[in-house]
Amino acid sequence: MKTINYILTGLGGQGILFMTKVLATTALNKGYNILGAETHGMAQRGGSVVSHLRVGDARSSLIRAGEADFLLSMEESEAYRYLPYLKKGGKLFANAASNAFPNKKTVNFLDKNGIESHAMDAAKIAMDLGSPRSTNLAMVAFYSAFDTGPLGADNLRATVDQMSPGPFKETNLKIFDACYDTGKKMAAR
Repeated sequence: MKTINYILTGLGGQGILFMTKVLATTALNKGYNILGAETHGMAQRGGSVVSHLRVGDARSSLIRAGEADFLLSMEESEAYRYLPYLKKGGKLFANAASNAFPNKKTVNFLDKNGIESHAMDAAKIAMDLGSPRSTNLAMVAFYSAFDTGPLGADNLRATVDQMSPGPFKETNLKIFDACYDTGKKMAAR
């Protein structure tokens, strides 16, 4: 299998590492090899957190600029900061208001590089469904709705079901389903 590269970004406390664990566990459950690395910076003080996840037969855990297939960002500013990691034709998924993303300064870069961008206010949906801490799962579900990459929605949902502690399972799956549905509606446009 060709190596598929994921960059996951956000700020300390937003659950980037758990989001990476969901994707990595799903890949392992499907029989894929994985390599990953995290950089924390000032994560404990709300600073930037970046996770590299490589699915397939990679030889190094870090992804170079211009080589990521996917960028999933929990924070709009972090999405812009890590755009150079996406390869030409890559796909960006951001936790941001869909009517204001991407900003005008970024549109030319995205167009020039054939980068497809999608945004959803995952934090608002998670909050409305009673679990703001599940924004990271909301983003995973949103990504899965676009049927791109080796990790499908059914497999990701099964991993969320498997990994969610008993008292949180129902809420996590409700958030996953709602954000998957939101993404499907956007993908159909």
